[in-house]
Amino acid sequence: MTQRPGRSFFYYFSLPFAWIGKALSWLAKPTQRGKTRWAVFAVLALTALTGFLSYPQAWNRGADFYNAKVVDALKLPGGFKLPHYWNVPFKLGLDLQGGTHLVYEADTKDIPDSERAGALEGVRDVIERRVNAFGVSEPIVQTNKAGDRWRIIVELAGVRDVRDAIRMIGETPILEFKEENKVEDIPLTAEEQKKLTALNVEAKAKANAALKTAVSSASTTWENLGLVSEAASPELWKWADTHKNVKTPQLVETADAWNVVRLNARDATGMEIKASHILICFEGANGCEEPLTKEQALEQITKLRAELTPENFAEKAKAYSTDPTAATNGGDLGWFARETMVKEFADAAFDMKKGEISSAVESPFGWHLIYKTDERTLVRYDLDVMRTLKATAADVRPPADPWKNTGLSGKHVRRAQVEFDPTSGQPMVTLAFNDEGKQLFAEITKRNIQQLVAIYLDGEAISIPRVQQEISEGTAVISGDFDFKEAKLLAQRLNAGALPVPIQLLSQQTIGASLGQDSLAKSLHAGLIGFLIVVAFMILYYRLPGVLASIALGMYTVFLLAVFKLWGITLTLSGIAGVILSIGMAVDANILIFERMREELKNGRPLDSAITEGFKRAWTSIYDSNISSLITCAILYSFTSSSVRGFAVTLALGILISMFSAITVTRTLLRLVAPWASKHSWLFK
Repeated sequence: MTQRPGRSFFYYFSLPFAWIGKALSWLAKPTQRGKTRWAVFAVLALTALTGFLSYPQAWNRGADFYNAKVVDALKLPGGFKLPHYWNVPFKLGLDLQGGTHLVYEADTKDIPDSERAGALEGVRDVIERRVNAFGVSEPIVQTNKAGDRWRIIVELAGVRDVRDAIRMIGETPILEFKEENKVEDIPLTAEEQKKLTALNVEAKAKANAALKTAVSSASTTWENLGLVSEAASPELWKWADTHKNVKTPQLVETADAWNVVRLNARDATGMEIKASHILICFEGANGCEEPLTKEQALEQITKLRAELTPENFAEKAKAYSTDPTAATNGGDLGWFARETMVKEFADAAFDMKKGEISSAVESPFGWHLIYKTDERTLVRYDLDVMRTLKATAADVRPPADPWKNTGLSGKHVRRAQVEFDPTSGQPMVTLAFNDEGKQLFAEITKRNIQQLVAIYLDGEAISIPRVQQEISEGTAVISGDFDFKEAKLLAQRLNAGALPVPIQLLSQQTIGASLGQDSLAKSLHAGLIGFLIVVAFMILYYRLPGVLASIALGMYTVFLLAVFKLWGITLTLSGIAGVILSIGMAVDANILIFERMREELKNGRPLDSAITEGFKRAWTSIYDSNISSLITCAILYSFTSSSVRGFAVTLALGILISMFSAITVTRTLLRLVAPWASKHSWLFK
């Protein structure tokens, strides 16, 4: 650069910053003119943000060009690259995207009149969940009553496989009770057993190779297990206890692995005890599902303590303990060290004498009664190990479904209703089974005590309670973290499954994607022609105000499209008609304002004053007409079908945004050009 005489490089370097400062000071002048400039700047910024949201390709192409030609070409850091703009797709309705329109009639003759509306609501909800499996973004499922007949209308935008849709929608809602599927109980086939044996032969060979390496090389990488107790790893501890003097690594088989083991040291400085316990948990304790309060649990365990003896401790533990394992082991905890238990429990147990039963001991899990049966020196061994895991059934066959069907289903449910828990006041859903279901449920709960049983509705788990005892009364309770509305909806779903409402397909209509795209193209073409006609009329008749109104109208269109994207409004043909109509209504407000302005100018007012007075006089008419239109939209939305609702929604949004564009945007632009335009009155008259 050739510098002019007397001007340094710093002068040229600071020029851009000086220009930016002048621009900011121009915007920030504390005058009415400065406020107008800020308003124009805000409107333009909002237009840019919403414009790129409506058409993100404009930003993305520019960003790609800048990133390729500037950042990549100059090898700048990745932080200088411009990201792509937020891309939210428009949601298109059935008539624009194509899809399926189905009409069903429900057979309600076997359902009492008082229960029909609820049953149909349950069926509608079931169908909505079913069609969601197709990936439909906004399926429309409606029920209506014509005389004594109920109909269900289903609109699936974008769905092409009509036969599968009809098959799935027409199925009866399915309620299932499932129990845990214990995979280990399923025997392997001969082929699977052969594969499993081969894998374990290979694992043992690999472990032997590791043993040879460990014996011959000092650089082998070991995993140090630290001080291992008998309770922590009985198989390795037993090997170490019988091989105290062995100094070389040995191969030790455990249930799950082949282990190359090295014994480092023996430690006999600690103590361990053997004990049993009875747990009565309460609300708020870790892992507790009992509804007892802390005081109620203490009262129960205190009464139980008075009945306990060493002879009946195991029997009482099986009958009363809320520890899930007590039903099978009588509360026996085996041998354990102090550090393996929570502090409160360990302190009480280790301070007791052998053969003593404690009073109530509180821990984070609830109240305990502890029976100390033995104590001994804690012997532990410091071990290093290299593991080679054995193959299991999971390695030779695909994973099984964690749940298996019990045979109890919705056909066995006589009634589902909402009730309230008398203790907590929380809503719950009670089920009453028929005679066959009563017997099945008793058998299921008997064989799954302290196990989980899942309740499935349409293939989705809605509740997975733990069975505490056999239930032979033929009733079940579904409780969970839900409010009354959710409980009522759940009861409706269950009743829909228990009392199937047969539905018959009356008609189906398939709209192809090409037809939908053709409708969309024609709608956009009509909207563009209408927009250009309005713009031409405004400019020819109102001159400069018409130009500004046309600019505001373009901004209005950008704002409206952005709102459609952000709110997820589904666009249909009727909705686009509402948009086109709202364009005319947006211009209508400008016409009222401009006519009042002309009247004020003819009366001799200056331009600034005429603009202010014109907006003030026109506001009453604009307000009244738009409020009337919004009331009409509310009525259309509340009492009509889905297609008219789409028209009402888009028209209402268009009216609200048009009020902003006419009152705020147009007035701001007029105030900006007023000082210059006041010298050219022919632009307004």
